[in-house]
Amino acid sequence: MAGVRACPTAYLDGVFLPLEEARISPLDRGFLFGDGVYEVVPCYGGRPFLLERHLARLDRSLRAVGLPDPLGPAGWRHLAGELAARNGGGDLALYLQVTRGVAPRDHRFPAAPRPTVFAYANPLRPPPAEGGARAVLLEDLRWGRCDIKAISLLANVLARQAAHRRSADEAILVREGEVTEGAASNVFAVVEGVLLTPPRSPRLLPGVTRDLVLELAAEAGLPCREAPLPVGLVQRAEELWLTSSTREVVPVLALDGRPVGGGRPGPLWRRVHRLYQARKARWREGGRAGVPGTEPPGPAAAAGGAG
Repeated sequence: MAGVRACPTAYLDGVFLPLEEARISPLDRGFLFGDGVYEVVPCYGGRPFLLERHLARLDRSLRAVGLPDPLGPAGWRHLAGELAARNGGGDLALYLQVTRGVAPRDHRFPAAPRPTVFAYANPLRPPPAEGGARAVLLEDLRWGRCDIKAISLLANVLARQAAHRRSADEAILVREGEVTEGAASNVFAVVEGVLLTPPRSPRLLPGVTRDLVLELAAEAGLPCREAPLPVGLVQRAEELWLTSSTREVVPVLALDGRPVGGGRPGPLWRRVHRLYQARKARWREGGRAGVPGTEPPGPAAAAGGAG
């Protein structure tokens, strides 16, 4: 999170320590090859939000790249809770990363990998109640397995930087004439009153916040579905949104310099935003009441997909 100072306590291979003292070998395959996966978990009131869904996605990413899970579900739950507590609780973004560890530089996997586990926390600033983002359309030049939450994010970094050079906050990526996702977000469009988002596929990350937004909309009886988003449909959408675990649900007010929905947050966004904030508030209240800080996996995770 740009402009946010990291919290002081980190975790590295079984040890909690000051973040500035964490040291990783230059021969770690994460450093040399980007050979690893990660997860970002928001905490509200010190309680990891939708943790089971995030852990389901982490497990899926680990399996997809052939990395053994170094902690297991119980170990990750303990790590998330302890990291939040050691950094003062409150609203945090927990970053969890696993690489294939230290080995001689060779493109082949090491015979007996010892994964490196690193985690730290950032303060999580609440999104503004009003305002929104500016976005631009860019060609999606990433690899073919964007459904894996891999640490090798150079293509995403370049896309976000290209957006920044055009005075925009996010790049909305296009492959073969269809929107896939943002450089660091999922994309929703409201077209003729219906909320649409691209279906799950290797072309996009199955976002935890994306899935929650679909569930909240369905529970409220709002028309929504997963469907391809051709560029022309996106360009004439009544509303555009970006979703992510740290930014929640953000309305896009301008696309390629042209206003979206009159340049103001739309009515459907306002309704879903209220539903999202209500879910967060119930989560906080559960913490105050001493309710354990986990939730069951969502329907998609239970079916074997990512959270």
